[in-house]
Formats: sequence, C-alpha cells, structure tokens
Amino acid sequence: MSFVDRLDVHVRVNGLDRALPLVDVRVSLLDLLREHLDLTGAKKGCNRGECGACTVLLDGRRVNACMVLAAAADGREVTTVEGLAADGELHAVQKAFIDHDAFQCGFCTPGQVISAVACIREGHATEEHEIREWMSGNICRCSSYPQIVEAVKAAAAELTQARS
Repeated sequence: MSFVDRLDVHVRVNGLDRALPLVDVRVSLLDLLREHLDLTGAKKGCNRGECGACTVLLDGRRVNACMVLAAAADGREVTTVEGLAADGELHAVQKAFIDHDAFQCGFCTPGQVISAVACIREGHATEEHEIREWMSGNICRCSSYPQIVEAVKAAAAELTQARS
C-alpha cells in the first residue's frame, strides 16, 4: 500500500488557469494562494475557520480558505479579493468599503469584501439585521461593523440598480 503525499493541482484563480505540480496534500487553499501563487489578499488570521479573514469564493460560494485543502480545489474556480476588480475599476463592494470607511486596520477587509460580494449575490443584503447575520462569520477586531453594514447596503443598492 502506498500513500500519496504530493499531487498536481489545477485551479482557475481569478480567471487564470494555474497548474501547480507536486503540491503537498496537507496544504490548505489559503497556503496555496499565499505561498504558491503570491496572492496575499486572503489573510491568515485564526487558521481555524473562526475569523473569516481568509474568505474566498470557491465556485462562487464563500469558504474559509484555511479550512479547505488545496487538493479539494483541484479543477475548481477560486476568486480572491485580487480578482474582483475588472478593467482597472474596483468592484462596487470595494468602492463602497472605501466610501463608507468600512475598515480601520484593514486586516479583515479582504475577507469582509469577499463575504459581502457573496452576501449580495445570495440575496441577503436588503436589511441591516440580515446583513449582520449573513456576515457574522467575518470578525472585525476594530469594530467597523456599522460602516461595513452601510457599505454592503450601498453596494447592494448600486449592483441592483445596475442590473435593472
């Protein structure tokens, strides 16, 4: 019996196909992004799935990248905060976070932004209590929660208007 300790991982990250040969099977998606692809937007906070600083989209669904093995992302699509801007323009959520001062130290901001994008796409961004509930997996130690909620509401309104 033989145990595999390395494998090739093929993942589409921010619209680009990436082939990573011989990745250790114990590597998390977060470490793959940060250490193998130099995408450092997703932060290593608690490394236990509790803080949300490492939130990314995996096939369009938000996940804590520290809790997903890189092997589980093989053949899938990952979007990080670096992949939200398009054609030199910030995503509506990124703009709203700036406009509403929805950050202080900025450590949690990438995870908050990704989670906000998902929250809006999921249709959970119409009421303040709803936003707070659906964003509750992302912790801000600086307590910018009121500004984050306002930013999510503003971005949701802008994106809804743009779709109309």
